[in-house]
Amino acid sequence: MSTATLPGTDVINSSQLRQIMNEDPDLRILDVRTGGEFETVHIPGSYNVPLDTLGEHVRDLADVEHPVVLVCQSGGRATQAHGQLTAAGKQTLHILEGGMTSWQAAGGDVVHGDIERWAMDRQVRFVAGGMVLASIAASLVVPKAKWLAAGVGTGLFYSAVSNTCAMGDMLAKLPYNQTDKCDIVGVLEDLNRKAA
Repeated sequence: MSTATLPGTDVINSSQLRQIMNEDPDLRILDVRTGGEFETVHIPGSYNVPLDTLGEHVRDLADVEHPVVLVCQSGGRATQAHGQLTAAGKQTLHILEGGMTSWQAAGGDVVHGDIERWAMDRQVRFVAGGMVLASIAASLVVPKAKWLAAGVGTGLFYSAVSNTCAMGDMLAKLPYNQTDKCDIVGVLEDLNRKAA
């Protein structure tokens, strides 16, 4: 399959990705979730370059000649990566609609790791919900503590409107979400290698 027969849209669904994977050995899947999320579960043959690492290597990644599909948990981080890569000149670049969530729901093949970590959106919900509950409980003693809940709510509202997540960015830096397995030099070599 040549890159000319790739879908004309930047967003593809799970069945389109499955078809392209079967027809185009040069297709590259770039997973921009944290290393911990990637180790837990990922699409076979995909490469992990976490979104917080991508910025340092955006020019090199934009120079990859092969078509690339970006994947994250639900689509938000892949959309951010898409913006960075297209701004750097990358073409034949697509986003998997719904990310790993939709891929797994559609029965797509996955590789499971030995350790299961929570997806970033689940971690954000846990921390944000915990902060709201704690601030409400604390407000029974210190009434002004309710403003922490208001701050969390405002942050979540802004996160939805801007399709960014400051809390997710902070959580991504925790050791729980990190691995030492992202060899960017090796990833770039593999991304540029022609299929056998």
